[in-house]
Amino acid sequence: MLTLQHRYAELPALLWTACEPTPVAAPRLIVFNKALAKTLGMNEQPDDATLTRYFSGNERLPGAKPMALAYAGHQFGNFVPQLGDGRALWLGEVLDANGQRRDVQLKGSGRTPYSRGGDGRSPLGPVLREYLLSEAMAAMDIPTTRALAAVATGERVMRQPPEPGAVLTRVAQSHIRVGTFQFAAARGDLDALRALTEHAIERHYPECQPEHDANARYLAFFEAVMRRQAYLVARWMGVGFIHGVMNTDNASIAGETIDYGPCAFMEAFAPDKVYSSIDQGGRYAFANQPGIAQWNLARLAECLLLLMDGDEKAHVDEATAVLRRFDEAFAAERAAVSADKLGLAADSPRATPLMEALEDAMHKGQMDMTATFDALYRHVAKPGDTSRKALLALTLAPDALAGWLEQWQGEEAASGDAERLAAMRRANPRVIPRNHRVQEAIRAAEDGDFTPFYALLSVVIAPFDDTPEARRLGAPATSNEHVLRTFCGT
Repeated sequence: MLTLQHRYAELPALLWTACEPTPVAAPRLIVFNKALAKTLGMNEQPDDATLTRYFSGNERLPGAKPMALAYAGHQFGNFVPQLGDGRALWLGEVLDANGQRRDVQLKGSGRTPYSRGGDGRSPLGPVLREYLLSEAMAAMDIPTTRALAAVATGERVMRQPPEPGAVLTRVAQSHIRVGTFQFAAARGDLDALRALTEHAIERHYPECQPEHDANARYLAFFEAVMRRQAYLVARWMGVGFIHGVMNTDNASIAGETIDYGPCAFMEAFAPDKVYSSIDQGGRYAFANQPGIAQWNLARLAECLLLLMDGDEKAHVDEATAVLRRFDEAFAAERAAVSADKLGLAADSPRATPLMEALEDAMHKGQMDMTATFDALYRHVAKPGDTSRKALLALTLAPDALAGWLEQWQGEEAASGDAERLAAMRRANPRVIPRNHRVQEAIRAAEDGDFTPFYALLSVVIAPFDDTPEARRLGAPATSNEHVLRTFCGT
């Protein structure tokens, strides 16, 4: 089984509360991620019945010390001083095959002291959604939490209407968020805040430790977190991902995608696109994500400044300078993503302006983002009238796209460079977890049929493969299949 350690449990008790999962009536294993389990050290895996007991919460995983983690957060700009794991339990940490420490957590395992009146359970739908989307993101090499197991509980959870329940086992570099720092800061507990910060540096950014005084170390840590956030958001946007709830409690210090609630992959390109039913004002719309990441980082800076000794104004100025470098860091990451997606030289100065021009053409032509870039890759891989016509067939504004193609074809394309062509393929998935397919899989599973879920999972974890099943499940939604709203699973 997993060899669990408990470094986080050594932090001040303010930051966590020991808590046991609530057993469920009739657990049944839906899916177990054998490949991920092997990287976590589970070379000999128990039988399904044992896995079911462990990952439903009905039997304690050997060596686990279950606890709910405390954090605060700005939710849609409004500060809530206590949130915390209302339906999740941290079990411990493992060292994976690369020597990296990873958290193991149950989601949907019952009430905790942070449940705030909730039942601590998860419906089946959000568990399957997170499993599909997080594993798709991992397959696209975008930093993300991972899904280790999903177990049906055999119980109904009280939603409107009541829904079948499930438990997800999530693996993350850690579950430390901007909101974790805010929790300690809001309580004025500088000892806990300092211990948390030192733990986060040691775990995620050890390069910030040597030969730095405390002030310099915390500033270096802030810059390192900033750069990972810039990297992450640039890669989200490269595949049209809209997180939907970029609250500070969902901003991972490790730079991973965390919390797959009302998120979605954009289909027809639109900068102001919002899917989340709770994002009424469009705060977390597609094009707003870099600015929100920067805003969240400012909230982290406010916490770290509390730890710095000496000239307060000087430290504010230093942190502000780091924060302002986010724009530059994001622009560099966006340029790198754009060069790969467009099949240009890695250092092409035209990557960003050409990407902006293509996005404008996609918006005018109501073009499906994933299908557009897949067709562009095919045009580079096998240039000619057929592939050009296939690309132009995707737009309702062919003149705009034809004009863009003339600009793009004047640049150094990947067709003559096998390495750049391979990079272009890796940047442009053939298949994403399309909203209507995810919903189709969830509806079938709620009726007891998991076949669509397994079929969709098999293609989203191989997002660059071109197979008949990938073509079927990867096709854009028809006019009567569009899913316009996604919902939070709490």
